[in-house]
Amino acid sequence: MANNNLFSDFDAVSSKQWKQQIQYELKGADYNETLVWESPEGIKVKPFYHNDDSEVSEEVNLDAIVPTKPFAIVQNIFVHDVKKSNARALETLQRGAESVRFTLENDTISIEELMQNLPLENVNYYFNLPFLSVEFSNKINEFASKNNANIFIQNDPIGQLAKDGNWFENLEKDFEKLNTIASKTAIPFLTISSGIYQNAGANIVQQLAYTLAQANEYFNRIPAINQPITIEVAVGTNYFFEIAKLRALRLLFNTLASEFNHNFDCHIIATPTKRNKTLYDYNVNMLRTTTECMSAILGGADAVANLAYDAIYHKDNEFGDRISRNQLLVLKHESYFDKVNNPADGAYYIETLTEQLAEKALELFKDIEKNGGLISQLIDGTIQRKINESAQKEQELFDSGKEVLLGTNKYPNKNDQMKNDLELYPFVKQNARKTLITPIIEKRLAEKLEQERLASE
Repeated sequence: MANNNLFSDFDAVSSKQWKQQIQYELKGADYNETLVWESPEGIKVKPFYHNDDSEVSEEVNLDAIVPTKPFAIVQNIFVHDVKKSNARALETLQRGAESVRFTLENDTISIEELMQNLPLENVNYYFNLPFLSVEFSNKINEFASKNNANIFIQNDPIGQLAKDGNWFENLEKDFEKLNTIASKTAIPFLTISSGIYQNAGANIVQQLAYTLAQANEYFNRIPAINQPITIEVAVGTNYFFEIAKLRALRLLFNTLASEFNHNFDCHIIATPTKRNKTLYDYNVNMLRTTTECMSAILGGADAVANLAYDAIYHKDNEFGDRISRNQLLVLKHESYFDKVNNPADGAYYIETLTEQLAEKALELFKDIEKNGGLISQLIDGTIQRKINESAQKEQELFDSGKEVLLGTNKYPNKNDQMKNDLELYPFVKQNARKTLITPIIEKRLAEKLEQERLASE
């Protein structure tokens, strides 16, 4: 008869025994100085984690913070020509995409024409609106109701303020419109665009705290939110920390939502960060986005929209879209990332990180609320200053070579020529204008180095 307990003949090894053996192998070197390192978030990372010294509280149900459905592959489409966008959406769905996110230029676009002949069953459609319109949101809601379509409207006035420096109109009118939309719309209508914090250089604790504070502003200012809230996140390169970040985000959101009797789980859309993407040796971007998408999936994202390897300098193109979509198809259908629910379950390292990040983010969130809330701190510049301080620390690590981007600040190919391949301006744009607040500026780590190389071509 087969022995089902294969390890019954072996004695369990305690964490104390492991540490004693490690200290013996170190031959006198200090354990903490040699093997324990501290992250930018102030978390001390140990060389191993064991169940007998797990720091995870028994009160935290980590199984409840992951979705029960597999992640969906999202295709981003910027709508300029409605017929072409419709044809492109249909084609990408036939070639493996499972959801489509339309970014609209204005509120004159015909929803019926844009959605013509598109499959509605088991497909989510996101309408990302860079404007705030009660009438247009109502039109989308009517179409969804009439056709039994799964549609998410992405309105985010606070995100508009953070990115642009101005409200759509002003605080009072923007929230008056949002409350009207909330009262008339049955489908999800609200998004928290938290990716800007990561892309601007905020550390993970800041990203979580600012996202939670943004959610709190919406809960306080819109009493009747009876639909799920969408949260957009950008996923960075620190593999295990990013897995824990998404798990901590869902844990924190659900904790906050319960205080407002909001019984819907958040809907997380994850996209790889732009911060570590490079102009030179651009094919390495595919490796970066692959691991970042893996973090998003293992962290429990509901949907993943990949970033094309050439997105920072090329306009949307069929080849870049196909490669980015195929990366997710390989992860889903060949690597079987959709077959296991909560694959990080039981990983003491990830579970410990999840709780530590959540605790630190909750502490920072409380400090933000004590000092007036997110909007108040955006207006007085506190949030921008804190992000800038974090970004500067990371930039110094990159400039000194301690943070490595292969092909850029380590092992660069001196023969790379990119000056004639730029369809898009890949650097921070300077546009002097009057704004209510200093906007949060997204900036890549390699920009200064790349500008120097371009000038010398």
